[in-house]
Amino acid sequence: MSNLPIKLSLFINYFLFAILLNSVGTVILQVQNSYGVTESAASVLEGFKDLSIALTSFLVASFIARIGYKRSMLFALGFIGLVCLLMPQVPAFWMTKLLFAAIGVSFALVKVSVFATLGLVTGSRREHVSTMNFLESFFMVGVMSGYFIFSAFIDDADPGAERWLQVYYLLAVLAFAALALLLFAPLDEAGVTPEAGRPLRREFTDMMALAIKPLVLVFVISAFLYVLIEQSIMSWLPTFNSSILNLSTSLSIQMASILAAATACGRFAAGVVLRRYHWFGVLAVGLALAAALVLVSLPLAGNSGGAPVTSWFDAPLASFVFPLIGLCIAPVYPAINSVILSALPVHKHAPMSGLIVVFSALGGTTGSLVTGHLFEAFGGKTAFYFSLLPIALLLFALYLFKRQTDDVPNG
Repeated sequence: MSNLPIKLSLFINYFLFAILLNSVGTVILQVQNSYGVTESAASVLEGFKDLSIALTSFLVASFIARIGYKRSMLFALGFIGLVCLLMPQVPAFWMTKLLFAAIGVSFALVKVSVFATLGLVTGSRREHVSTMNFLESFFMVGVMSGYFIFSAFIDDADPGAERWLQVYYLLAVLAFAALALLLFAPLDEAGVTPEAGRPLRREFTDMMALAIKPLVLVFVISAFLYVLIEQSIMSWLPTFNSSILNLSTSLSIQMASILAAATACGRFAAGVVLRRYHWFGVLAVGLALAAALVLVSLPLAGNSGGAPVTSWFDAPLASFVFPLIGLCIAPVYPAINSVILSALPVHKHAPMSGLIVVFSALGGTTGSLVTGHLFEAFGGKTAFYFSLLPIALLLFALYLFKRQTDDVPNG
């Protein structure tokens, strides 16, 4: 019971950053409308977000225990709250790039701290994997909520209007509220405090040594591929809905929430299913179903009419079916994260969390950039058909990961 306040704080922090991080799909659409940038130019927003996540994680993960997990999260919340306040004051594409860079830096601090903190506030491997799944599920609830929050600030009569920037005042309030909650949540970090006199470079070299272990190498490849798939779809689904399925701007954003809702449901269900079945079998079936959904749903997109759609009831079938891919791939990320963290001692959770964040960020950037260029060159349907390749590669990587973890006691 004593860990309840800090667990609640972790969930709220994740909820806030879910909205901020995954607003990139909505913002990609809006910067095209408001600032007249091209699809390929807009795709760099994912890079500003993910590369700043990767760089920050790489630099701080090895010694974040020295800073303190709670202190790192407090700084991140305060920093992103201030940047959100600035966003409506400077309505320009370059400010949007800086916003996502700030989001990336802040989220890197939060995610490494959250993942490492889970090892301190959970008492068993079963509790760890359960909490991880529910945490990631709540993240997707934040993503889903974000689509409706942003769409409420968009004017369909004038999609290029800058009224949507006012949403950042609300997000700033949420950031400062989350900071206040965390400030009063107790967290005992004594068990991970580095020994006095330990050189900082030693902690960095230990993280690098961890990264070249075969088990960790196979894991980071799996994480990279998963996030590549997820972000390539999530970041470009609002644009796909708008340009390919002819939905109105606000409806395009709202209906992208189906992907987030499906992913949240998939992770909640996985928290139950994975208690009875081996994680590899569950993930393999999910990836096979995801590939089948791509092959079934994308041809339906060609059947949509040319008239603008403004109602959920008039939306084409493809706009409901394709996002269900989230239900199929949802368990992958929390499951493999929990497997790798549970296989390591608690003092290695922070550097391992840093590696998770780094390669996840690189996967997200790669997915969004490739999809953006494919979208511009060949159209949205071809861009989303591309997801079949990383799905196949991910399935093979997970098989190799299973073989590695089978050799870890209780892994």
